[in-house]
Amino acid sequence: MTTKSLKIEGMTCTACSKAVERVTKKLDGVIESSVNFATEKLTINYDEAKITLPDIQVAVEKAGYKAIVESTNKTFKIEGMSCSACSKAIERVTKKLDGVIESNVNYATEKLTISYEPSKVRISDIKKAVEKAGYKIVMGETTVDVDKDRKEKEIKLLWKKFIISVTFTIPLLIISMGHMVAEKFGYHLPSFIDPMSSPKFFAIMQLILVVPVMIAGNRFFRVGFKSLVRRSPNMDTLIAMGTSAAFLYGIFAIVQIFGGDVDYAYDLYFESAAVIITLITLGKYLESVTKGKTSEAIKKLMGLAPKTAIIIRDGKEVEMPIEEVEVGDVIVVRPGEKMPVDGEVVEGITAVDEAMITGESMPVEKTIGDKIIGASINKNGSIKYKATRVGKDTALAQIIKLVEDAQGSKAPIAKMADIISGYFVPVVMGLALISSISWYMSGETAIFALTIFISVLVIACPCALGLATPTAIMVGTGKGAEYGVLIKSGVALETAHKIKTIVFDKTGTITEGKPKVTDIIVTNSVSEEYLLQLAASAEKGSEHPLGEAIVIDASEKEIELKTPDFFKAIPGHGIEVKIDGKNVLLGNRKLMTERDISLENLEETSNDLARQGKTPMYIAIDAKIAGIIAVADTVKESSKKAIEKLHEMGIEVAMITGDNKITAKAIAAQVGIDKILAEVLPEDKANEVKKLQAAGKKVAMVGDGINDAPALAQADIGIAIGSGTDVAIESADIVLMRSDLRDVATAIELSKKTITNIKQNLFWAFGYNTLGIPVAMGILYVFNGPLLSPIIAATAMSFSSVSVLLNALRLKGFKPVK
Repeated sequence: MTTKSLKIEGMTCTACSKAVERVTKKLDGVIESSVNFATEKLTINYDEAKITLPDIQVAVEKAGYKAIVESTNKTFKIEGMSCSACSKAIERVTKKLDGVIESNVNYATEKLTISYEPSKVRISDIKKAVEKAGYKIVMGETTVDVDKDRKEKEIKLLWKKFIISVTFTIPLLIISMGHMVAEKFGYHLPSFIDPMSSPKFFAIMQLILVVPVMIAGNRFFRVGFKSLVRRSPNMDTLIAMGTSAAFLYGIFAIVQIFGGDVDYAYDLYFESAAVIITLITLGKYLESVTKGKTSEAIKKLMGLAPKTAIIIRDGKEVEMPIEEVEVGDVIVVRPGEKMPVDGEVVEGITAVDEAMITGESMPVEKTIGDKIIGASINKNGSIKYKATRVGKDTALAQIIKLVEDAQGSKAPIAKMADIISGYFVPVVMGLALISSISWYMSGETAIFALTIFISVLVIACPCALGLATPTAIMVGTGKGAEYGVLIKSGVALETAHKIKTIVFDKTGTITEGKPKVTDIIVTNSVSEEYLLQLAASAEKGSEHPLGEAIVIDASEKEIELKTPDFFKAIPGHGIEVKIDGKNVLLGNRKLMTERDISLENLEETSNDLARQGKTPMYIAIDAKIAGIIAVADTVKESSKKAIEKLHEMGIEVAMITGDNKITAKAIAAQVGIDKILAEVLPEDKANEVKKLQAAGKKVAMVGDGINDAPALAQADIGIAIGSGTDVAIESADIVLMRSDLRDVATAIELSKKTITNIKQNLFWAFGYNTLGIPVAMGILYVFNGPLLSPIIAATAMSFSSVSVLLNALRLKGFKPVK
């Protein structure tokens, strides 16, 4: 039996809670169900053999409510991983914990992202499970400095180990193989290192030289054998088994030499163990260096914020760490300094460079009441501003979190690699044993069989496989952030390149979203000034861009506004108000038609205005048409170029708007839109997207992330355009920090480049192992070809990972075509 606590959304009274109880109690397998209306929680006890949690959630949803598993999402830094098999082992042990909903480990970023129920599992339980699997969770918040220091220490340690290894491996190679090279050229080595003259000294010297190398590579043995005991073998296990086999056989050979069988001096395998450890340590060093380069984008973002802030405290200026700044503090910023946190100007005028956040190259003028974005640069004036968002709530922190989440996420294309990685190491161990035993039984020597065993183990390490996808996603999302394109997940990154139709919202997306009054047409019953006064008074509290334009126009003409006695908004149509005892209707043609108001001779005038790309707003007084106020929203400079670029990419472009068809056609003609969806109410935008999807198209929706939230969520890819507000970030898959539509093409181009890079990486990783393992097993030898040396196998394995990383780093050269 299982007991779960679910959060119920959508309840309005106790009758709702009873309804949820009723539908859940009817489910086969549910033993007890209780809903607490006050806490909005469903506590349900059920038999997992008969019913699953998703079944319960579907039943609640059918009843008109939503059942959500209350969970916490955490990201932890993991130490001790050496390949993708390690990441699978951590996922496996954490997913087994009761209360863990989802667990993902990104080998490239070395991070565990876990979703769990705090009521059932604690962080200490997760930590114990990870430690039991042989790895370590690094507790505490990792800042850019701490992470950088840790990475630098790791790189220095690997380099130190490599230097120690190579120092002893070179003389070991000279001693072990020098006699063969010398004989080939007709020379002889000194007798004390000649296997024929001094076999005992020859063998002991090799043992003395290999031991420091084995000690330098102790981590391979410590972690590898521990993982084998826990039945979660990884790359370290393969290395440990291969080099241990070579070392132990060398010990056996020394015993035989001292027992009188000096022929074993030619069968020592110490140099193979030493070279394998040396080369793989070098490979790990190069891997660490290149992995550090893949995450440079996030480090740059984290490094943007200043470390200190000057605040006013008790009338004095006090410098303090940025972590101690609180909401409400007044901050002083002088020319050339960075803004520590988000806020609002309370004193002074300046120009602010926001390029690092929004991508806008021109400084933005700021005066009292204007918003400040943390990490932007104050250019030419001293200001004081009040902190409104600090710490994790600032725009920069949200961007960093967004990029980190994206870099830690997995693209669907990675699933195959993950599945294979989980089974890969045990299969390789089996193949190594089978092939070596088979060769031995076929009449080959023990040395030959050992060579096969070591070569298969060493060449098949799945590092390249584990790095193929996450490294490309890290570089791709980081590069996107550099150009103001925030891609929220690996799924979004992969899907974007498949888009065939893009739907743009008109107002504020294709157009500037700052319309102006262009024409005022009146009937004989009223004057232009009075009509504008009524319209502006009616729209005074409106947030609609067209209403704001009318209010601004009246303000500029210094017309005194009246206070309405009654106000009613009619979504998708307009508004109804009562001013000076008069009933005033202000809205589109639909509103006039519904209220049976004749447009008289203004209909043709309205059509002319619409054909010019202007939006006519009708005003009726006491059920009689009084005039039209026309408002025009100018098209953004970038819109036409962006749509041309999308057409070049073979993408169909549609525009969705609540405007009438004539106005919509005028705007569409200016920018080259293929398909017009006009007179669409806000709530119907998602349905229009559904219709396009029903035709089998992958659809992207581009909007402001507020009015268009349902459509953004419905689309295969939701793209929010603007300054990255909370709502935009929440509702969209991709957030464009600049109001430049050309960034839509940039997002799709980046997706194509990244997915191509991932496919190249996977092809190399799979191809390398597919070809490498049979060669190591001796397939070429069967056809009188060469036998693969373990040393060559180690070289190939080490540089396979580095090649994948270097290929991913090629994405750093990506530049959007403007």
